[in-house]
Amino acid sequence: MLGGVGKLAAEGLAHRAEKTTGDAVNAAGEVVKEVVDNAKEAGGKVVSDVVKAAQQAGDKVVKEVTDKVTTTVTNAAAGVSKLGGQ
Repeated sequence: MLGGVGKLAAEGLAHRAEKTTGDAVNAAGEVVKEVVDNAKEAGGKVVSDVVKAAQQAGDKVVKEVTDKVTTTVTNAAAGVSKLGGQ
């Protein structure tokens, strides 16, 4: 009779060990998924930050060029005006 009880106990332990192993594998899978999701979010933020910086740099260049063109045209107009007055 103890042989049957021992066998049942061993099967129960094996089942619990298998379930625990499965739970551990599932938990590890969830951790990996979370890490991958966080990496994707971080990567997306990096891309967003780069695009934003590029846009700001482009805006700055456009403003600088516009200012230079305005200054050049204003100076040229003033020079032409002076020539006409002489």
